[in-house]
Amino acid sequence: MTSIGIVGSQGRMGVALAAAAAEAGHGHCGIDKGGNIAKLAASADVLVDFSSPAALEATLDACVAAKKPIVIGTTGLEERHHYLIDEAARDIAVLQTGNTSLGVTLLAHLVREAAARLDPEWDIEILEMHHRNKVDAPSGTALLLGQAAAEGRRIDLVRCSECGRDGVTGARGHGKIGFASLRGGTVAGDHDVIFAGPEEMITLSHRAENRMIFARGAVKAALWLIHQKSGRYTMPQVIGLS
Repeated sequence: MTSIGIVGSQGRMGVALAAAAAEAGHGHCGIDKGGNIAKLAASADVLVDFSSPAALEATLDACVAAKKPIVIGTTGLEERHHYLIDEAARDIAVLQTGNTSLGVTLLAHLVREAAARLDPEWDIEILEMHHRNKVDAPSGTALLLGQAAAEGRRIDLVRCSECGRDGVTGARGHGKIGFASLRGGTVAGDHDVIFAGPEEMITLSHRAENRMIFARGAVKAALWLIHQKSGRYTMPQVIGLS
């Protein structure tokens, strides 16, 4: 039986992760703000972190010191966080993703394929909605899907994205990838990737009905990651897409 260490165990995702670990027949332990991360890393076989960007550096340091792999599902990461992840991945196995849902992982694959096969006359727009308490926008999943579309088009997402249009913005930029964010209620996560072409449109969608889908995906990723050597990994690798 594998012991899964949960960073942020009393949060909404932490509670779901504990349930998913038990559902899969594995043990779990956890900490919250102010807890001993080094002790958690030493006692668990693999860590899963959905807490906050501010806590990530200490968590990575503890994992490296204990030689334990980690799944990172925290969103709102900045460039320096990815640098820290790259550094940690020299010594341990790290899987970082904006979404651990197996359905979203497959959706990103389909988005990449569609973007690669439809010419730039097909505009790409990404619409996401989450609960009222979500603090970052666009969501990590929306950015993951945008990155998949950008890879399919072989363009740089940073230079080719349009977010938060307001007022007189002018015509839509040719070849741009647009993002729109909605917030309200208790929505766990809805995402639509719209390919709008001349006189026709394709929409690829995913609806999250419960946070357990993310928890189950994270547990599956954690159990897979235990058997990998040091390096940086992705969810598509977990389900055999790359």
